[in-house]
Amino acid sequence: MMRTWILSLLVLLSGCAQLGSPVSDTKVAALLKDAAFAPSTQAVDADDLFTLSPAMQRHVRSPQFQATLREHGPVMGLLHALYDPRDLKLDYDATYTGTASETYAARKGNCLSLVIMTAAFARELGMTVRYQEVKVEETWNRERATYLVSSHVNLSLAPSARRFHDQDPESMLTIDFIPELGASRNRVTFLDETEIIALYMNNRAAEELVLGNNAQAYWWARAALLKNPELASAYNTLAVIYQRSGQPLMAEQVFRVALEREPDSLIVMQNLAPVLAANGKQAEAEAMTQRVARLYPAPPYHYFEQGMKAYQAGKFEQARKLFAREVARAPYNDEFHFWLGLANLQLGELTTAEKQLTLARENSVRSDTRERYAAKLAHLRGMTNAPRRN
Repeated sequence: MMRTWILSLLVLLSGCAQLGSPVSDTKVAALLKDAAFAPSTQAVDADDLFTLSPAMQRHVRSPQFQATLREHGPVMGLLHALYDPRDLKLDYDATYTGTASETYAARKGNCLSLVIMTAAFARELGMTVRYQEVKVEETWNRERATYLVSSHVNLSLAPSARRFHDQDPESMLTIDFIPELGASRNRVTFLDETEIIALYMNNRAAEELVLGNNAQAYWWARAALLKNPELASAYNTLAVIYQRSGQPLMAEQVFRVALEREPDSLIVMQNLAPVLAANGKQAEAEAMTQRVARLYPAPPYHYFEQGMKAYQAGKFEQARKLFAREVARAPYNDEFHFWLGLANLQLGELTTAEKQLTLARENSVRSDTRERYAAKLAHLRGMTNAPRRN
């Protein structure tokens, strides 16, 4: 659930639910307040989002790449050429949503980054590209004082650039960078390139916000809404930016538009309730808080927060049980595994602690966090393997 600042962002491969009536350009313009933010210090556009760098072009033309295409065919050949661990050695990292060339240069990226880079190569090779939002349960993670909620996108490729309904379904290949999420292919929404660009911009806004760069975050959120006024998550992002920038009236106005798009959104309601209270609308804030409690009696992080209180009070057995409840319903959340491991460590159960820390490392979506978990795990293994004194 929401704690610090009661903030959350539908970010990192955000969903594209199109609820409510279309938002007019006039309505979007009324939600923007450019004069309240310093000018952008970087280009805020997606002009080069799918552009291949010279290094990428050399990669495509290399004899090894071309040989792989001939051996495996265009689609599978592209996957072998890009994602063979003996070649690029790409790593998954949710820290930053990059352009195609940035992801290639860094050799790492989140799902959206990897989708964009793969699409860029596929288009260079004349393939058809189709983007898809996969309808899966939202994934919650924390970054500093912000709770990030992510949904999931993947892409499908066909060998030639023809319209997809002309393609034999068997000739299309869906590529998913988190296969366990992509298994729900029967529940997808097709996205066009404009929607992908807006998602990229919204992600960049959220990433800047996590870093405390409110002004830069504003310009990216603004760009996302102007690109796709139907993107519900971008309204939430913009509202959080206003809230963190000391503009609660603007925050309330934008949160209300977000709630129009998604009337039962836990994220938006939890964000809006404290803003209403700050704006002197106590009765409405309390009513919204009660509605959230009815709709979501045990929201994400509910047991985790209780577990943290128990852990800090030295009640490690109680903390372990509460952390285990969160792990059971969110098995891919590395933070839950980490604290469950620490609770086991406090209880002297080193083997179980090691297992949970290993799962934390394996499920982390950030390279720096994986390194931290690895260090903790190495220390624990050192404790386990240390010779005992008689």
